[in-house]
Amino acid sequence: MERKTHIDAFGATSLILFATLLAFNQVVIKVTNGGFGPVFAAGLRSVIGLVFLGAWMWWRGIKLPMGRSYVVMGIVSGLVFSLEFILLYISLDLTDVSRASVIFYSMPVWLTLAGHFVLPGEHLNTSRTIGLCLAMGGVVVALSDRQGGHASLLGDLAALGAAMSWAAIVLVVRLGPMSRIKPEAQLMWQLIVSAVVLMSVAPLFGALLRDPQAVHFAGLMFQAVGIVAMAYVFWFWLMTIYPASSVASFSFLSPVFSVLFGWWLLGETVGVQIWLALAMVAVGIILINRRR
Repeated sequence: MERKTHIDAFGATSLILFATLLAFNQVVIKVTNGGFGPVFAAGLRSVIGLVFLGAWMWWRGIKLPMGRSYVVMGIVSGLVFSLEFILLYISLDLTDVSRASVIFYSMPVWLTLAGHFVLPGEHLNTSRTIGLCLAMGGVVVALSDRQGGHASLLGDLAALGAAMSWAAIVLVVRLGPMSRIKPEAQLMWQLIVSAVVLMSVAPLFGALLRDPQAVHFAGLMFQAVGIVAMAYVFWFWLMTIYPASSVASFSFLSPVFSVLFGWWLLGETVGVQIWLALAMVAVGIILINRRR
């Protein structure tokens, strides 16, 4: 598909589906951490995802570029990718899914601010700024609906660091030679590096195993195959078609969906404020993606 300047119907539908999968994945990570140490689980996810993605690339005849610039930037993106998931998995181990999701999905704020200075054609304007603020306000409203729960300052800071790392990955891909290779190859570099890094440092973060059961292994496979080997490749592909900040803006839906999944799967209380939050997020996304 040719490069587009705004999100069309196909892009919106795809990004809403992706946001839903990411929201469900937050719950899955939380559950999986009950059987594995958080960093060890992240490492296993990279290892398993690497196998499946490698098989897909072999079947499709997609090669991994090995030029010097690709190797250097592949390692850089892989290191940032490793940091992102160390922080995210630790955050979800320490704090509530909804709280961690709200902070983690502030990523579009950091990406949009950085994109204003370094990404061609993605400058801030009044509509996009209001949209970002409104969408974030909707997420805050969703968070305020929770009663009780568990919060951790360290978990909050880890989620914030993960959000900034995610934005940094997008910039590395868009501004360097990685933007010229297929999405599968981009992700392959990140998985290769993160598999080594995460498995190496996992023992530094406590016990590797926490009484794993069948549900924990199932959750691990969902993360590795459904999210890493399939959903992420699709997201990277969308990044090559639509403006980066517009694609990222849809991630504001994920924390709202996370709260809904928490109500459905974890028995959390959901009130009228959640519906207000959904409306605010939807309007915010419309403003962010208005044609100039």
